[in-house]
Amino acid sequence: MTQPFELPDFYMPYPARLNPHLEEAREHTRHWARDMGMLEGSGIWEQKDLEAHDYGLLCAYTHPDCDGPALSLVTDWYVWVFFFDDHFLEAFKRDRNREGGKAYLDRMPAFMPMDLADGFPEPTNPVEAGLADLWARTVPSMSMDWRRRFAKSTENLLNESLWELSNIDADRVSNPVEYIEMRRKVGGAPWSAGIVEYAAGAEIPAELAGTRPLLVLRDTFSDGVHLRNDLFSYQREVEEEGELSNGVLVLETFLGCTTQEAADAVNDLLTSRLQQFDNTALTELGPLFAEKATSPKGVADTLAYVKGLQDWQAGGHEWHMRSSRYMNGGGPKDAYPPLPGGGLAGLYGARFAMTPAGLGTAASDYLKTLTAGGEARLRSHAHVPFQKVGPSVVPDLGMPFEASLSPHLDASREHVVEWAHRMGLLTEQPGVPNSGVWDERRLRRIDLPLCAAGIHPDATPEGLDLTSDWLTWGTYGDDYYPVVFGTARDVAGAKACNERLRLFMPLDAGDTPPPGNALERGLADLWTRTAGPMDDNGRQAFRKAVDDMIDSWLWELANQTQNRVPDPVDYIEMRRRTFGSDMTMSLCRIGLGDTIPQEVLDSGPVQALQNAAQDYACLLNDVFSYQKEIEFEGEVHNGVLVVQNFFRCDYPTGLRIVVDLMHGRMRQFQHVVANELPVVRDDFDLDADARAALDGYVKELENWLSGILVWHEGCHRYRECDLLEDRPEPRWLPPTLTGAGTAAARVRLPSPLGIAAVAAVAAEAPPSAEADEGADAVRAADVA
Repeated sequence: MTQPFELPDFYMPYPARLNPHLEEAREHTRHWARDMGMLEGSGIWEQKDLEAHDYGLLCAYTHPDCDGPALSLVTDWYVWVFFFDDHFLEAFKRDRNREGGKAYLDRMPAFMPMDLADGFPEPTNPVEAGLADLWARTVPSMSMDWRRRFAKSTENLLNESLWELSNIDADRVSNPVEYIEMRRKVGGAPWSAGIVEYAAGAEIPAELAGTRPLLVLRDTFSDGVHLRNDLFSYQREVEEEGELSNGVLVLETFLGCTTQEAADAVNDLLTSRLQQFDNTALTELGPLFAEKATSPKGVADTLAYVKGLQDWQAGGHEWHMRSSRYMNGGGPKDAYPPLPGGGLAGLYGARFAMTPAGLGTAASDYLKTLTAGGEARLRSHAHVPFQKVGPSVVPDLGMPFEASLSPHLDASREHVVEWAHRMGLLTEQPGVPNSGVWDERRLRRIDLPLCAAGIHPDATPEGLDLTSDWLTWGTYGDDYYPVVFGTARDVAGAKACNERLRLFMPLDAGDTPPPGNALERGLADLWTRTAGPMDDNGRQAFRKAVDDMIDSWLWELANQTQNRVPDPVDYIEMRRRTFGSDMTMSLCRIGLGDTIPQEVLDSGPVQALQNAAQDYACLLNDVFSYQKEIEFEGEVHNGVLVVQNFFRCDYPTGLRIVVDLMHGRMRQFQHVVANELPVVRDDFDLDADARAALDGYVKELENWLSGILVWHEGCHRYRECDLLEDRPEPRWLPPTLTGAGTAAARVRLPSPLGIAAVAAVAAEAPPSAEADEGADAVRAADVA
């Protein structure tokens, strides 16, 4: 069969190495699979299938340093997970038997007891038998924290197969963001990351496991593994099996492009995710160790884990080139010899390691894998800030929900002005340069009560005032951090500010220290009014939402310091936090109490519903704020800019892609409401009150979406005339650079690349002809 596209040039900065215990693992797993009933008689595999797939080679490449028994156990785990995938396909996917698939999956957690003394049920099929055997052999050497995390990732891997089954049943191809999120669960790479901890003998310290750097390392690893697999498996999955869950197909459908163009775009995203992995390991782990006072052993274990993930990426690529399971262009079939590498080179970049030699690993081929991502890396750091981009174009954004406003809007407008004065938000903070970011006129023009009135049209006067105050505080902080801390590149000062803010959100609703500035005073007041009536779980969840928001401001400062346009996936996921989405959605959930069980709110469909709504709203903001952020503030955090940088396209094309993604996320929101929430109601056997409360929460999210659009259309924050009128005199530039022409540079000192841009703005340099043409094209484009 002819390949549907040519495999692209892959970026792979880590050298692959082969475990010397390969043959031992092959022999062991052959007997193990037969003992578990996975070969002849299973109806799924015969021995020739197992040998052709060669999972021993996969594990010998992906775990090059573990001993023979550990490699054999790891290989058994991979035989099990691939057998499950094929077994579930034959037993349930082909016949689209969701009910049978759910009953099958519901039994699996019983074969992963936290305490082995609890025992196992009697296995009824090879998947259950294999899981019981593997769990009993693995967990005695692992901590309870690892057991919980690994069991959860295994459940995700198994249970989210129902999502794939539902999409096949609906003949529905997911949108790109939805696909990335769900592929992590279905594809199993987070599960593989847990296996890395076992094979490397290096558990992540419990206090680090849930932090952003470790989660990003896990997720970028996962995305790299899955996107690579999608490129190799497209022919098998899409053309032969009718699968709809493949990244090449997702981008082919979303972009309306050829299969080859989609494959190239998937490879670009794969490269971007690997480079995000590198950036996180090199720039975020060190500060994390210092912040958490991680022990030397904890540091060593974490770095060994990172190296293990790198080994997996390199080895997984080699295996895909070898395995008959995938499209690989008929590459050479001889097994590669063991390759040198690892050590510090594995952590700090294989480009410093010895270049491997041998069949298929010529120096020129290896160097090609290193340089394949060079242009993308340079481009992500080469953005010149404060470029003139012209008025933002706002096309039809496809809002299907009708907005309504609270009758208490006018009263809340006056309240929020009085509250902001009382908290000190409208004056310069003593001893803090550039901290006078707002005055009363600016606050009234931003008109945050208009947003509150749209997202909570049925709120009481007090409830509307509370939402207005939270929106005011969050927006003030979002404006304050880049001016006060970004200008001076004072990331340490921003971290210290965050640590102080946490003191004003006590989980026991107890006393706080005296506030030292407007941010602290405002948060102390809001926390007392909001968290006081909550129970412990609600208070903890709400605090996490606020913590995530203020910590995301540090992420923005770090990117600004590096002059780095974010990776697209990292941007989408962090944008939800920088926009304060979880915090404002938490306000929507306050009235739910215990009516909706927490496991329902934590379920995949409800999480997907919330994420789809958040992404639509965040990208909506990016569309409106493009000129404000790119031209007036020198920002790198805007979805349209991220798309322009990734696809190397102009503003009209980038805008069109962002708007298409918004439409896709809105369609997903509606799909979840219509097709997935009814299943959730039945799966959790919700009573009438809980069903009514869940319906009410959906309505709250619809109000949240339509209200945010009403605010963007009605406030005076984003239009060019508003930007020109609001532009204040900068206070941090030398006297020779002050004046109306430099006010665009008011927010933060640009990187060295941007100094010329500041000078150009100061001289009122006219835009280039190309820029004029681009702006005209945007205004004329039919982006809808």
